[in-house]
Amino acid sequence: MTRPAADDFSEPWAPDSWRALKASQQPIYPDQKELEGVLKRLAKLPPLVTSWEIETLREKLGQAALGKAFLLQGGDCSENFEECESPIIARKLKILLQMSLVLVHGCQMPVIRVGRLAGQYAKPRSNDLETRQGISLPSYRGDMINRLPFRDADRRPQPKLLLRGYEKAALTLNFIRSLSDGGFADLHHPEYWELEFVKHSPQAARYQEIVNTIGKSLRFFETLAGSKVGDINRVDFYTSHEGLHLHYEEAQTRFIERVGKWFNLTTHFPWIGDRTRSPDGAHVEYFRGIANPISVKIGPTTRPDDLCRLIERLNPRNQPGRLTLIHRFGADQIEESLPPLIEAAGRTGKVVLWCCDPMHGNTETTSQGRKTRDFNRILEELNRAFTVHRQMNSFLGGVHFELTGDNVTECVGGARGLTEADLGKAYKTQVDPRLNYEQALEMALLIADRMEKGG
Repeated sequence: MTRPAADDFSEPWAPDSWRALKASQQPIYPDQKELEGVLKRLAKLPPLVTSWEIETLREKLGQAALGKAFLLQGGDCSENFEECESPIIARKLKILLQMSLVLVHGCQMPVIRVGRLAGQYAKPRSNDLETRQGISLPSYRGDMINRLPFRDADRRPQPKLLLRGYEKAALTLNFIRSLSDGGFADLHHPEYWELEFVKHSPQAARYQEIVNTIGKSLRFFETLAGSKVGDINRVDFYTSHEGLHLHYEEAQTRFIERVGKWFNLTTHFPWIGDRTRSPDGAHVEYFRGIANPISVKIGPTTRPDDLCRLIERLNPRNQPGRLTLIHRFGADQIEESLPPLIEAAGRTGKVVLWCCDPMHGNTETTSQGRKTRDFNRILEELNRAFTVHRQMNSFLGGVHFELTGDNVTECVGGARGLTEADLGKAYKTQVDPRLNYEQALEMALLIADRMEKGG
């Protein structure tokens, strides 16, 4: 079915029009007939999110682009099916709630909570093949595509895993909505969000002070009003994932008659990765036609002219909240690389939301061959991002972290001073290192300090 694109009515578009272009980072399935059969089944299943939720999020992101709200986006680098368990999901929500509470207190504006969850089951890889002891097998690309064990049967892409990914995402979303609607996020009781091990954090006392201050302010306001503020009983969570596997995204793309637009209903907020953002590529072609708010990862290899083309192609109608640019340069490159891109975006005259991902550009490999990230380098890139945006009369409206609510040891540094020697204690990630609960909370406190001082 071909209808006008959601945001560019000058070019016809369909959910499968991307297939005519070069699509990078796609798995090679041995049995195409099996793949098409799975995609037909996916297309008949109920959507995971609704167009109403998506439109609400886009409005909120529009406020963030204008400096009236702040985006907090965080979660696992890559979810795995085995961790679709209630305690693990609840801990992810708890750390995002804690961080958002700190940020609300610091920046004195609404915080939009978006999790990298309920669909982050596919990952880009630098090489199609991984070689060990002379044996080459397909690289692990996430649980929705293949399996981690280095065996032929596990590494071969399996279409049925797309259905498993849908099922796990649906279970996760159902639990998130149940928690949110059931009062899990009630601002009257932020103590419910506490993770047991945060009590041992060097930042625990400061966090508790913020919680007490917010609680007193809320009680004071309700005393004056003479009634309880009902809307404070819950907060909204939104989901996001990299829209990498285009067959999967296409299968859940629906035309909503009431608004006359196409929506990707696998997630609220999909993004295009740094490896797949070619203005002439298949991913941009797919993304330009959906009405979701979308984001694009940009980095040191992004040229100003290409950024202008991306903005024009993905947000031709200049809709606030439509397009977020997530920059990831590394602490050493941001001061040189970011200003030309801010200038280029300004030349388009389009409203964009700027967000900083300080994780990916600061990845290192230890002498033992483990990937890690240094807390101080992450913080340094964030601080420099705030400074550059202020100097360029721009606004940094969000942050994007790979983090977990678990007590892992994957990033060095932080208040406890984790070292390379500590990484082996609880190094659990399948792909990229994440901030643990304590490091994430500390990072939120430091960002809040910066924003209290004017960014």
